[in-house]
Amino acid sequence: MHHASSDRRAAAGAEHMTLRTKTAGKGAGKSKADEIFIPDKLYFRIGEVATLCRLPAYVLRFWESEFPQLKPVKSSTGQRMYRRRDVESVLRIKQLLYEQGFTIVGARQQLRSESKTDKGQAAIPFPTQSSAEIQRIRQGLREILRLLSSRRTG
Repeated sequence: MHHASSDRRAAAGAEHMTLRTKTAGKGAGKSKADEIFIPDKLYFRIGEVATLCRLPAYVLRFWESEFPQLKPVKSSTGQRMYRRRDVESVLRIKQLLYEQGFTIVGARQQLRSESKTDKGQAAIPFPTQSSAEIQRIRQGLREILRLLSSRRTG
């Protein structure tokens, strides 16, 4: 009976979000078992993160000291409160260390380079066009507008 209720909870997509861990190749043979369901809530206690990520709590505490991007906030009672992005970071770290064979130093460098890439992409949203290219595009658009206008009146 307990098993059926957990199946129903997992199937109720409204309260859970799925995170598929990314792999280097496209469609690298990930199965349903590799999907982690992260409940849609603001904060997670360390025990919840440990269960979700299938890691012991002491590993999470150790990773906090090794990975600067992993910074759960502490509650007034001193409890670690992980945000969704912390849980996603834990899953990415786990993937780098356990699946891709990175060392801790290597995984730290990889995460640093990934965050630089993300920031670089956000800074330049559009490819830069030369002034002559923009003028050519404008002229083409004017020509299309003129053709459409003449069809309406003619």
